[in-house]
Amino acid sequence: MEYQLSAELTAPEDGPDLDALQQVGVVALLDTRLSRLAGIEGPDGVEITPVEHTVHAHLGGANVSWLLDAPALVFAEDATRAVLEQLLEETELLRGWQVKHCAVTATDDQLESALAASAEPDEGPIEIDPQDQAELAERRQRLLDASQYLSAFDLDAFGFTEGGDVTEQEARYVAGALMHGVEMVTDELFGDIQLLEDEDATAVDVEALWVLDELPQQYADQYTALFAKQLLVTTAVLGYRLTQEEWTAPLCTAEALALHVVKSRAELELDLAEAVPEERVTEILAHFDDYAFPDGAHEELYDVSDLDAFDTDVVTWFRPDPRYTDARGLHPYLTDED
Repeated sequence: MEYQLSAELTAPEDGPDLDALQQVGVVALLDTRLSRLAGIEGPDGVEITPVEHTVHAHLGGANVSWLLDAPALVFAEDATRAVLEQLLEETELLRGWQVKHCAVTATDDQLESALAASAEPDEGPIEIDPQDQAELAERRQRLLDASQYLSAFDLDAFGFTEGGDVTEQEARYVAGALMHGVEMVTDELFGDIQLLEDEDATAVDVEALWVLDELPQQYADQYTALFAKQLLVTTAVLGYRLTQEEWTAPLCTAEALALHVVKSRAELELDLAEAVPEERVTEILAHFDDYAFPDGAHEELYDVSDLDAFDTDVVTWFRPDPRYTDARGLHPYLTDED
């Protein structure tokens, strides 16, 4: 039988409230860890299957809604609490967090009844809390404000044309979200660097990282603290170039990967602001890719089926691409000894 569970995770009481950036990070971290669970072994070998989940963060923590297929209610509740407690304990960035509440909120039959009810004609419009409306309006305005700093691309790079499907406002929302994405990746890389230095290890030895976990994982044993620092410098160069009047294709592989991660953060920002429908965001970013990237070489790095197609030494990722620049180096910190 399927059970819908709700769990409340709380941040340390003596800590500050989570800001918008931290909330996005918490959602991404929890969502990634929960998505990796193919199954849960309960008491006496009972199999419990995760079906789907959602995570929402707030000032004091996060709420997890989880649909599980389990033989009995007690197994579902116990398994959820055990998994979440273990996840918090093993995740360095969530140390000190607690599972405050965990309970079944709906069974299979209740879910079926709810679905049947939702199929009935609406009795009226759904009212949104005025405070929520104000927060969404503020988020959207911040995106529009940030879009003014993206000078490297005109709005047509986001699919906007007079009379076209993509509106000017939608294009500006995505442009602003990209600039916010640069800020987020910058902050997250500082966190990754700190974790790698504390552990004196590479990414393959650290349980969870913000940005480096989104890079091609077959090279994770080469993602050192120095690598993360170089990627941080590369992201800073990328941020500067996005504010300039002209765009040149990514000047090195690392810059292409940084922009790739920035796009994922932009999607999170747009989702939180409920500014652009998800399918439209996908369409706009696909259009943006045609302008931003000369090819899909950086995406092929994620293909583990053909490791020989690329130089596996990540040092080369920071070397200038001679097709787009004749510079010997993009920054003193990015040079290598070869």
